[in-house]
Amino acid sequence: MRRVPRIVVLVVTLAAALAAATPAGSANECEGLQVCVPIAGPWVSVPAAGGAARPEVAWQLTCPRNFIVGGLDAELTHRAIDVSFLGMLGSPVNPGITTSRSVTFVATYVGTSSTSPSFKPYVGCMPARGGGSRVPTSVSVFPPGQPVTRRSKTVRVRPGAATVNLECRSGERLVGASHAFGFFMRTPPSASLVSSVSGSRTVRGGKVVVSVRGDAEVGGVRAVIQVQAVCSRSR
Repeated sequence: MRRVPRIVVLVVTLAAALAAATPAGSANECEGLQVCVPIAGPWVSVPAAGGAARPEVAWQLTCPRNFIVGGLDAELTHRAIDVSFLGMLGSPVNPGITTSRSVTFVATYVGTSSTSPSFKPYVGCMPARGGGSRVPTSVSVFPPGQPVTRRSKTVRVRPGAATVNLECRSGERLVGASHAFGFFMRTPPSASLVSSVSGSRTVRGGKVVVSVRGDAEVGGVRAVIQVQAVCSRSR
């Protein structure tokens, strides 16, 4: 009977030590979280095209198993980069309701002067405790749900040509696709480095196919491409 209090004290002590030992992220993604695992993405290249219809890029970061996204942040090379994330509808706005284990950042360059804009995404991961749900109030009206799932595949870009394929899982339909290039570096990539990689995306038989090419310059850095497939089970 005397061992029970000791075990409780030990568990509390270990939990406190874990919280104290959790390293802070490079940005503010862990601010306000008692227990946090920081995840940093690469520098993601954002197209600098002008005009009224600006292209956007998407990049997905994923927390370790049994963790959910509790905080987000980003570093920008230019103030004219508009960055947001895709969250679920629900109340209250909260981890586990608005966010899940993975989160997708979406960025668009809205300026006129930058030649190689990029952003670096960060997420702070907290232990998963479950989220809320909403109940329909009518048989003909539905609450917002999750009709699509974003599947992603990230691979290394090396000098030469390569092909990256990604498809939805069994029972899912492909309803959208995107790809983006990232550079794992301490400083933002130069315009020359950004232009050293290129990709052409097509959809063949329900599969996303991206033809990738890297110049010799990309051989000296860790460059990656992330391909995303937007998949749906809805009928």
